Amino acid sequence: MATLNVQQSNLTGLTPSYSAADVQGDEFVNSGKAVLHIKNGGVSQITVTVNSQTKCSFGFDHDVTVDVPAGEERIIGPFPKTRFDDANKKVQISYSDVTNVTIAVLEVA
Repeated sequence: MATLNVQQSNLTGLTPSYSAADVQGDEFVNSGKAVLHIKNGGVSQITVTVNSQTKCSFGFDHDVTVDVPAGEERIIGPFPKTRFDDANKKVQISYSDVTNVTIAVLEVA
């Protein structure tokens, strides 16, 4: 599992850098204000799953799943800390496929 750097915007502008999605998943330190930008450059739809760490008041664990069609992009988040932070204050992400999938974690400073 790779740990992604959170990239903060600023008044001089941010040119985001993207990492290849890791077959074993990715994670990032969660401030509660970051979003994921997923680019699917592959030829098939993928599903991105963000692991919820806390059960809702009805006792269910609601992971967030987002389908990203081939050749498209999605922005997912932000992620409330009480719901998504693991014991290390990180958000965990997994993918149904990582072929030609890139990701960046972005945050407004």
